[in-house]
Order: sequence, then C-alpha cells, then structure tokens
Amino acid sequence: MSKRLLKTGLAVAITATSSHGLASGFALNEQSISGMGTSFAGRSSSADDASTVFGNPAGMARLKRDEIYVGAAVIHAKSDIRSASANAGPLQLSGSNDGDMVPSTGVPMGYYVKPLDDKVAFGLGVYVPFGLMTDYERGFQGRYHADKSYVRVITVQPTLSYRFNDKLSVGFGPTFNHIEGELSSSILNPLSPGSNDGKVKVKGDDTAVGFNVGVLYEFTPGTRAGITYHSRVKYELEGDTRVSGSGILAGVAGKYDANLDLTTPESVDMSITHELNDAWTLYLGSTWTRWSRFKEIRVENDAATLPANLATIVEEQNWHDTWAHAIGLSYKLNPQWTLRTGMAIDQSPINNVDRSPRVPSGDRTIFSVGAGWSPNQDMTIDLAYSYLQEESVDVNHASDTRGTYRARYKNRAHGLGASLSYRF
Repeated sequence: MSKRLLKTGLAVAITATSSHGLASGFALNEQSISGMGTSFAGRSSSADDASTVFGNPAGMARLKRDEIYVGAAVIHAKSDIRSASANAGPLQLSGSNDGDMVPSTGVPMGYYVKPLDDKVAFGLGVYVPFGLMTDYERGFQGRYHADKSYVRVITVQPTLSYRFNDKLSVGFGPTFNHIEGELSSSILNPLSPGSNDGKVKVKGDDTAVGFNVGVLYEFTPGTRAGITYHSRVKYELEGDTRVSGSGILAGVAGKYDANLDLTTPESVDMSITHELNDAWTLYLGSTWTRWSRFKEIRVENDAATLPANLATIVEEQNWHDTWAHAIGLSYKLNPQWTLRTGMAIDQSPINNVDRSPRVPSGDRTIFSVGAGWSPNQDMTIDLAYSYLQEESVDVNHASDTRGTYRARYKNRAHGLGASLSYRF
C-alpha cells in the first residue's frame, strides 16, 4: 500500500507540470501591452514598437531609431466552483471550494532594438512565454487531486532582422529558456480518509534552447501581413520529490530524486494589419498551437533511491491542437493619443475525459481595450485592460488511491498592463 501511495503521489504532482503547460492559461499572451489593447490581433504584422522582437522579429526592420520597451501586466483570476462532491469509496469527503486558487500574478517584459543600418537591425527581448501559479486553500475538497502548482518560463532572445527591399523583411532569434516549477498535492490516508493526510511536493528546473523566426511582407505602406513561428522547446527537468506523512504514510516519507521530460509546443502566428485611413487601423490574427504533441507524462525516477517498480511512471494525457482568432481596431484620436479595442476566441486543448481540478479550463473569450499616449516623438506610454471569461466545464476525476472529485467550474480573469517605450 505504501509503495502504491508513493507512486500515485509522484504521478499526480509531476503530472501537474505538464497539465499546466498544456492548459491555455499557462501559455501566456502578455508579451506586449500595445498588443494587449487589441487582444493581440495583428501581433505578427503590427511592428509598431520594440515588442515586435517577440511578435515578429522581422518587424524590427520597420523601426528607424534605437528603442527601449519595458512593461508589465497583472492577471487576477477567479473561479466559481459548484456542485462539488468528493468520495473515497462509499465515504464522502468534506472540504471547501472557494475558487480563489489563482493569486494575482505579474508578467514582466523588456525589449531593446537597434537599427545597424538601412537593412539590418539587432534586438534583445526578455519575457515570460509560459507561467502559472495556483494554490488551493487549506482543506480544499479536491486536495488529493490538486493543491499548489507553480510553473514559470523566462526567455532571453537575441535577434537579427534583414530587410530585402521595401516590401519583404525576415527575422530570426534563438531563445534561451529557463523553466522552474514547484508542485504539491495531498495523499489520502487509507486508515483515516479525509484526515491525517500526507503530502507530496516536487521541485525541478532546467534550461533549454529554441528559436523564433518571422517574415513580414508590406503590400502597401498601409497594409502588411506577417507570420511568426515559435519553436517547441524540450526540457529535461531535474529535481527532487519530498513525501511527508504520519502513521502508515511514514513508511514512504523522505526525499527522492526525480526527472521529467517536458516539451512546450510550437506555435504559428499569422496576422494582417490594414490602415483603413489616417485614423482607423484594422487588425486580424490567428494562432495555431501544436498541443497534440503531448500524449503522455513519462517520469523517470532514480532507481538507486526508489523501488524498481517506480523507476518509470506513465500518465496518459491526449491533448489536441488549438486555434485562437482575434480581431482588433485602433483609432488615432490626435498625434498624441491612440485608442484600441479587440476581441479574441481561444480554444482549450483539454479534453473532457482528462480534465482535472488542476486545470479546469475550457474555451475562452477575451475582450480588451487600450490606449497609447505619446507626449513627444521620443516616448510612448501604453495602457491596456482585458476581461476573460470561459465556458462552464465539468471535472470528473477518479482514482483508486485518491478517491473521486466532481465539480463544475466557470473561470474568469482580469488583466491590466502598462508599458513605456523610449526612442533615441
């Protein structure tokens, strides 16, 4: 029994890493505040400021002066959890379902672009492409399936762009990515279900290399199209698993070596920017993400510190590819002020069978507004606000050693961002 509990605890905690990695809420969009104002429509074709290092590195060729861009977004999420129930065999398990498991989270970003001549530009970006923090309350009814999860990827991207002519530009940049995570869940005590819980916590990190490449084509001075490819990144996380508990769980308490292969998927962003007239600009965009790469979790544990039957742990996931579509509009009120708005529809890769309380996510709709203020030709301050709402989804998770947890989730979130661009 103790070995079975440890196996389940390890699998549950480590599965959370990839579950978060493959939830739409983990793949962050907030790498540009100006783009946030239009729900990121036109992300690969706008190239209006230095955040194009991420959006489309080819767009750096459009910037004529050195530019520094710094910004941050704050995300606050809330879930309504209803019709919740939990059981261990015939025994009903009690607990709370507050739905405030996502604390307010900051997402920073910074970019620098320097034109080297009329054709070549150099850029450097530091941003967070993936990240999530969830922390259910103490005594959460589904704590054996989900507790605390923290995952963050920080990326540094040096980039070059080349302008062939007045219409065609290309850009390329390697990405150096550092991932770190901490995940935990409770372990059900078979002698006293619902009390005297154990705990399993997994921590690990890794650094890996990927790349971004983009193409920008300007049909006319006011109409351009862009496509950006963000590569997959393969990580080999190494860390440790800590198990604690009393009574029967004391037999598996201790610290164990653990490692996990995790791949964040590639994506393709396509968009069009069209200036309707001197005041109005239309943005259209679509993003495809290859979540279907993620078929299973395979955890390799150190045979020297774990029983042989725990050397490999496998959990099926079976995600699917997703599309996100966005439309945006900006209005140049005067030389100093630009107003923006946008709407996006974003699919969730999670299937109804495998959805767990760790990632109770569904398809989402995002509404955004924003404004840019340029008091002079050297500086621009951008502000943006987004409201996200998801469809209601059902969680129906069952395990021989963790019991059953069922609930209906409806998630929503608010995002607020600000950035400063300075040109010299």
